[in-house]
Amino acid sequence: MAWLLVLAAALADVAMALALKHADGWTRPWPALLGLVCANGAIVLLTLALRQLPVGTAFAVFTGIGAAGVAAAGIALYGESAAPLRLALIAGIALCIAGLKWTA
Repeated sequence: MAWLLVLAAALADVAMALALKHADGWTRPWPALLGLVCANGAIVLLTLALRQLPVGTAFAVFTGIGAAGVAAAGIALYGESAAPLRLALIAGIALCIAGLKWTA
């Protein structure tokens, strides 16, 4: 259950980053508010997960999923570079996340 909370927190973190992209430097209030709500949700969910998980591992998995998720969303939604090296590095993040989860 705790790992599901970490996953939910990371997905909320991805949603926060995407909302803030649309906030256009805080000039658009609704996406900015959504970003703040998602950020708070991510913190709450991560805090709940940390009741049962080691902080270093859980936070590394949380940030890794967030980083890889935002990078993948940038490719899918905004036409950001999908160069083979970039995709390989994102896959490397995913492998490291899996390794950390397996060792916890």
